[in-house]
Amino acid sequence: MGRPLVFEILEKPVTSCFIGLCSAIWFYIQKNNIGYSHVGLSYETAVAGHHWRIITSAFSHISILHLVFNMSALWSLGVVEDMGSIGLGVQYYLHYTLVLVVLSGVLVLGIYHVLIQKFKLEYFRRVTAVGYSCVVFGWMTILSVKQPTSKLHLFGLLSLPISFAPFESLIFTSIIVPQASFIGHLSGIIVGYAIAWGLIHGMNNYWAVSMLGWIVLVSAFSLKKSGAYDFSFLEIESVTDSSLPSVRFIASGNGRTLQMSALPAAGVEIV
Repeated sequence: MGRPLVFEILEKPVTSCFIGLCSAIWFYIQKNNIGYSHVGLSYETAVAGHHWRIITSAFSHISILHLVFNMSALWSLGVVEDMGSIGLGVQYYLHYTLVLVVLSGVLVLGIYHVLIQKFKLEYFRRVTAVGYSCVVFGWMTILSVKQPTSKLHLFGLLSLPISFAPFESLIFTSIIVPQASFIGHLSGIIVGYAIAWGLIHGMNNYWAVSMLGWIVLVSAFSLKKSGAYDFSFLEIESVTDSSLPSVRFIASGNGRTLQMSALPAAGVEIV
């Protein structure tokens, strides 16, 4: 007999939390009939200022099959949490999951920009991507470099050598699932190699918390600016130079404010 699930969960607490989060978001999306266009990431919405979609798109899944495939792969990759002896472990896993979520989304938008502006492929302007696969492919890649003897287990049935898993999975999903985002998966692989080879390094608790803080701030600002959600305590007002937006946080009751100025930021695919 296999080990009880509770012991597996205790060995992969962070992975279990991410799986629980993605599953809860999927349930919420299904219960409230939310479409991919409301949470997904596209070039068009990013240009319109919906920067929060980089985060929401990563943790959102539309179909149950999409969710099960990504979470099955993520569960297998959770072995990273128990690899502190080779420089991985729980903190490394948390730090670079944050990096993968943000940078893979930014890279997707960068590739879309080149395809649209350089090659005039207007199709990619409205392509909307959702799913956790960018992160999954990133961790496949990191593990293939750091621990090439490992195996990736899918659905408890299929076992792939981790050293070939990123590109095997990239080709497999592109053939089997026509809507799978080749660009999204490839972006995860590219960021994964950049992390594994040390091109992106130096993450610690300080930088992780700082990065998380900026993500929350930028997401809240873009939600307010895009009109997707109304934060009553956050106001955006014009200043002398109209090109410089001002953010003002208002503390209720005492009239004190904290102001900050910032420079302006110059189909569906499942990932």
